[in-house]
Amino acid sequence: MTIRYKCRHCETEIGQLPFDSIDDQFLLKNELTLEEQDSYIEHGTEGNYTVNCICEDCQKSLQKFPNYYALKKWIQ
Repeated sequence: MTIRYKCRHCETEIGQLPFDSIDDQFLLKNELTLEEQDSYIEHGTEGNYTVNCICEDCQKSLQKFPNYYALKKWIQ
């Protein structure tokens, strides 16, 4: 099983964490609501997960242009 981290804006792969076995409760045991979990964590094939987060470059752009926060995906 792999947990993959990718930027939700530019879709750059940030990193991966390999795991032999991990259960959903461990992965999702945090402060996210169910709606946030659905929005940020994707369960893929073969038990893999993708966590949609923000890379450093996109974070810097968001700091310069805060109105981008209103858009779900601002890089076309």
